[in-house]
Amino acid sequence: MKIFGSIGLGLRTRINNLIEFYLFMIQVLRKVFTFHKQKQIGFIVLLRQIMFTGYEALPLIIFLALSIGGLIILEGNYILGGFGQGQLVYVILVTVVIRELSSILTALIVIARSGTAISTELGNMTINNEINLLRSFGISPISYLVVSRFIGVVVAMFLLTIYFNLAAVIGGWLFSTIFYPINFSFFMNQFLYHLSFTDIIIFVIKSIVFGMAIALISCYQGLKVTAATTEVPQRTIKAAVTSVIAVIICDTIITILFYIL
Repeated sequence: MKIFGSIGLGLRTRINNLIEFYLFMIQVLRKVFTFHKQKQIGFIVLLRQIMFTGYEALPLIIFLALSIGGLIILEGNYILGGFGQGQLVYVILVTVVIRELSSILTALIVIARSGTAISTELGNMTINNEINLLRSFGISPISYLVVSRFIGVVVAMFLLTIYFNLAAVIGGWLFSTIFYPINFSFFMNQFLYHLSFTDIIIFVIKSIVFGMAIALISCYQGLKVTAATTEVPQRTIKAAVTSVIAVIICDTIITILFYIL
């Protein structure tokens, strides 16, 4: 009986947490549409979040994208070239990089850098009673702290995914030039020929959804810290793990929907 009681208690706790997160998400999304009415300080926080999440992560994104794009072209030409199927390399580049890897790898970098930073920052602000201080002044922590970070992460995630795709394509051409000399215009024509509007829509939707999930989960976990400083790293780890799971689930759902529809 104790075992069933523990299972029931754990299940109720999870359901309550899901409901609480759902209400938090609804509140944040509602505040997003009134963000333009905030004072200048809100836009300053937004710009700082975009700079930290997007601009400062750009070198890592470009390096990773160049490597991925180059390796796919290299391995693809090596494997498929022997079967006279070299054109399939562009299909792989579009399907693997543009549709899948660009959004997922960018999301993992954003989680590691910005997601953990947001959760830690908000958790420390809660410990230092800065959140309660904002409430005492009649300032909503959701409007002032969460919404700016939410928009900043979504915008940065979208832009970083575009940069990733561009760098991956350039990396693919560079590797092709080194090992299999090819004209840039011919390479781009072949790539664009195999790139469809659906591919663009998929990576755009994924980048926005992933950014929303990362921002919401990171902010939620940071604000869940109560009083103990030991909760901050625990919530940060939980934010990172939950964000990774959410990204994978969202990626699977979006991919399945597009293939079905």
